[in-house]
Order: sequence, then C-alpha cells, then structure tokens
Amino acid sequence: MDDAMFGGFFVINVKPEYRQSFLDASTFQAQNVVSEEPEVFQFHIMVDETNPNRFYFYEVFRNEAAVQDHWESETFNNWFNTVRKMLDGEIERVARMRSLFPTPKGFKAQKASLLLW
Repeated sequence: MDDAMFGGFFVINVKPEYRQSFLDASTFQAQNVVSEEPEVFQFHIMVDETNPNRFYFYEVFRNEAAVQDHWESETFNNWFNTVRKMLDGEIERVARMRSLFPTPKGFKAQKASLLLW
C-alpha cells in the first residue's frame, strides 16, 4: 500500500434555497480541480436519492501532499468561501481511504476521461 492513492468521502448538506447555487459552484470547482491539479485523479459529486440537498463528494489524490496542496489551493478556498453560507451544518468527513484497486497506473490512465464533461 505504499504506492496507494489517498481518498476522501464527504457529506455536505445544503440549505434548500442555495441548492442550485451550491451545485453550480461545486461543479465549477470540480472541473477546475481535475483540470488544474495534476495529482487529483477522481472527483465525484453525487446527490442523495431521497434528499436533494444532501451531496456526497468522493476524491482521490496521488498522496497526502496532494491532499494538502488541494486544501491550500486558490480553487478550493474560493469554492469554500463561496459555499460556506450555503451549508446546512458542517462538512462531514465519512472516511479517509487508501486505494487497493485500481492501481496508481490505472488511476492515471483514467484521468483523461474526467476532462470530458
């Protein structure tokens, strides 16, 4: 696992009146992250089936340094400053993970497809 990728799974609840604004800001942020941060290999935003104001973020980074770089990036900080007032509670970190499959080579091969939005 020394060569494993680092992953994070987060839950974010949004005030109903900000749902679309949050989604717009988060989609813009996700597109920037995958295109501008070379050590980010997955960035998924999903919505709960029964609660349209509950979002799940799944992210995969090359290593712990890439996670720190992401959190300190202008892109992340601009997003967080934009959406902070939209949040209904704190961001919940469900899990920090290490990859088993795909391999780092597999994640790298998949990255190009993330840019096809």
